[in-house]
Amino acid sequence: MTAATSRRDPDRRRALLEAADTVILREGPEASMAAIAAEAGVSKPILYRHFGDKSGLLQTLAERHSRVLIEAIRAAMRKDAGMRERVHDGIDTYLAMISANLYFYRFLMHRARAEDTATHSVMSTVMQSLGREIAEILLTEAGLTDEPRAQVWGHAIVGMVQNAGDWWLDRPEVPRAVVVAALTDLVLSGLPAAASVASS
Repeated sequence: MTAATSRRDPDRRRALLEAADTVILREGPEASMAAIAAEAGVSKPILYRHFGDKSGLLQTLAERHSRVLIEAIRAAMRKDAGMRERVHDGIDTYLAMISANLYFYRFLMHRARAEDTATHSVMSTVMQSLGREIAEILLTEAGLTDEPRAQVWGHAIVGMVQNAGDWWLDRPEVPRAVVVAALTDLVLSGLPAAASVASS
């Protein structure tokens, strides 16, 4: 099998990604490319051959896991329910998923993102996409007509939840429900107050 053919082999590629998942779950942010190759039963050059290089592998992992995360959050935010329930469930979904996949989150958001510009770009794009979706909800459903302000608020909410989530991951004694409720209250009390100031 040639290098070009191996890159097109979806089953082999999937097996290599599953090996990477296994190692990251076991070793966390310190997982090495050598350990991933050993788990897959291949050499590092063969591992890289399927993804181009280390950056290609990290980027593919970031895309694979961030897609699942963003689809789950999008489903919570777009469901047929009141604004409070959707805000609550969107935040809860995010926190539940990063805590259930803690090693992946720390590997992709901290180590891989810091080491690799392509991975940083993927994860930044994910967060920006969520910010734009929240801005769209503010414009279409919350009565906000100022698009730049909606974009600022949408991205600020994403950053706030992400940073609060990082704080919470280091404090497992704090119940997730407490963090979700606090963030939901802050979003839903802060936005009307800011909108009132903006319109005065």
